[in-house]
Amino acid sequence: MRIAGAMLGISLVIAMISIPASAADIRVFSGGAPQQVLQSLAPEFDRANGHRTQFTFAVVGAIQQRIEAGERPDLILLPVPLMNAIDKTVALRPESRAVLARVGIGVIVREGAARPDISTPEAVRTMLLAARKVALSEPSTPSGGHLVRQFAQLGIADAMTPKLVAKNAIDGGAALVANGEADLGLYLLSEVQTFKGTIVVGLLPAPVQSFVVYGTGIPAGSAAPEPGIALVKFVTDPARGERWKAGGFELVSAR
Repeated sequence: MRIAGAMLGISLVIAMISIPASAADIRVFSGGAPQQVLQSLAPEFDRANGHRTQFTFAVVGAIQQRIEAGERPDLILLPVPLMNAIDKTVALRPESRAVLARVGIGVIVREGAARPDISTPEAVRTMLLAARKVALSEPSTPSGGHLVRQFAQLGIADAMTPKLVAKNAIDGGAALVANGEADLGLYLLSEVQTFKGTIVVGLLPAPVQSFVVYGTGIPAGSAAPEPGIALVKFVTDPARGERWKAGGFELVSAR
């Protein structure tokens, strides 16, 4: 009995030692584009550090509004222009500001459909004019706003207006392509590249492309910023560049 009791005591001590004293809950607010990659990396980070990472993913404008309304997550991941805007009204810790990764706008079609030519702006123009319906993010988002401006640049704004179905990818926009409601979708690659029932044709060509660059930040009032900063360092480590590439992104520092 004494041996059993001693062994139990040793086991409890070992268990206590194995639990980091600095373990923390890390609340992360993020736009939808990095969702797949972050959710694959976070468990590894948590196991290595004893933390518990909890994500809230939403349309970038909604995240910005929640923060400016007073919510204070432990870490924010949004496109850099929105991070800069938040920094002016809320204030972010300077050491937490980092460029995370970038992602471009891709073209998806229904699985089994012919792949359109998107090699040049003129080919993209022809594709868009031939489409019955085109799904894309809302114009209030970085990619949606860029596409609306490109339609004007291509001289097809009026022709495109009745064709457009604005539905964000995080709200199921790719499903419009998968079920045939839209002939094609224009979304950030990371948001749609694994959506069942669709295939990725490729990224838009350079003259009409726009990369969304994600950045990080921690509110200046955070009493314990260290876990969030550690998470940023973990996910931006160049050693994980292939994971970001597989998720449709590339680390900016790895370009």
